[in-house]
Amino acid sequence: MIPGGGQPNMQQLLQQAQKMQQDLQRAQEELARTEVEGQAGGGLVRATVTGSGELRGLKIDPKAVDPEDTETLADLVVAAIQAANENAQTLQQQKLGPLAQGLGGGGIPGLPF
Repeated sequence: MIPGGGQPNMQQLLQQAQKMQQDLQRAQEELARTEVEGQAGGGLVRATVTGSGELRGLKIDPKAVDPEDTETLADLVVAAIQAANENAQTLQQQKLGPLAQGLGGGGIPGLPF
């Protein structure tokens, strides 16, 4: 509550809400620019995603390519992308978690926390 038992200043509350919204937007834009990597097979397959989860790149070491065993390669690709997405989620929590707590800790729709 407000010290002295007064009513909250609505203008001040609106300004705080607007600042938090701007901070959230900046954090989301930063996430969209930041790239994280995941790997599988000891680095034979590497996936790069943005902090918001958009797949940006996939590198496959020629040693991982066996024409007789494409299933293993497919599994490595999936695992690398999953690892990259887990790293992106961790980054989201680091960047957006404090902002969500500032909004009452109830989480933000569409985000995994």
